[in-house]
Amino acid sequence: MITVFAPAGIGEVTRTTDLAATIVEAITADPGGPLQDGDVLVVTSKIISKHEGMEHPEEAKPELRRRETVRTVARRLGFAIVATRHGLVQAAAGIDASNVTPGTILALPVDPDLSARRLRAAIAQRTGARIGIVVSDTAGRAWRLGQTDHAIGAAGLTVMVDHNGDTDPYGNPLRVTLTAVADEIAAAADLVKGKLTGRPVAVVRGLSHLVAAADEPGGTARDLVRPLADDLFRLGSRESVLLAVLETCGADHRYEELVELDDPAAVVDALGLEGDRARWVEALLRSAGRWSS
Repeated sequence: MITVFAPAGIGEVTRTTDLAATIVEAITADPGGPLQDGDVLVVTSKIISKHEGMEHPEEAKPELRRRETVRTVARRLGFAIVATRHGLVQAAAGIDASNVTPGTILALPVDPDLSARRLRAAIAQRTGARIGIVVSDTAGRAWRLGQTDHAIGAAGLTVMVDHNGDTDPYGNPLRVTLTAVADEIAAAADLVKGKLTGRPVAVVRGLSHLVAAADEPGGTARDLVRPLADDLFRLGSRESVLLAVLETCGADHRYEELVELDDPAAVVDALGLEGDRARWVEALLRSAGRWSS
């Protein structure tokens, strides 16, 4: 049986918080506690970021987003979905202004997998328990409304289960079934953590077969990132056309600069195009999708 609970009592986390001790104490005080061998701890990235000093003034958001961005996937009217240096594809590079001091924003941890490893080691040292860690964050899905939590960091845990070659109850061989169990664990944990309860940690119990031995690292959330060469949706529709135009003009190196523009005419002007070529490029860009309200 799988059980999930979120202990109270974590409180506000700062750079001086002993995070491992705080989490262990909260779990111990919970009716579901104490921590058991084989438990998986799901820790929201927000408290990891606070503990690692990733808070910034609100006015720094545009520059911070640019710094965190490796590739702009899609942009509409100032709203950007980007690929970050972590390999994640998220709105605004995962920068968030919820559950923080007004006037501040919070960036994602620099290396969530490393954060997970460090937290796992610190908790294991205190408890002796064999545990797995998932660092979770919220993201949307390209084809569905709403958001769900997924794993952006992991340690001591099998993050994917490959059923390729297995046989279903009807005798059919499975060929493309790779279950992202770390993401499923993160989503399940969010059902009890919530967004407004002040409970940033959940314990998922009953999955000890996925938890690595104490001296084994397990998988990482980076393992869940699809290689760019296999990504069929690496850019939005408008952005794909823009990049194709820039490649034709020998200006693909200017993609990140020009994707910020919200008017095809401005793109044409920036490229210095004139006459029929300018009109053709502007018409092509306009046909690619919404540019303005």
